[in-house]
Amino acid sequence: MARQNVTLSLDRDIYEKYKNFCQKKAIALSRSVELFMEERINEKK
Repeated sequence: MARQNVTLSLDRDIYEKYKNFCQKKAIALSRSVELFMEERINEKK
């Protein structure tokens, strides 16, 4: 699978809270976003 770097503009507080959440749960933030995107794509099918 090819990787794609992206630049996002996010609310700073939300980003920091989610980043901390991922760190506490030992979740890779980028993988978490990928899973979120996959779930949204599959909902439409």
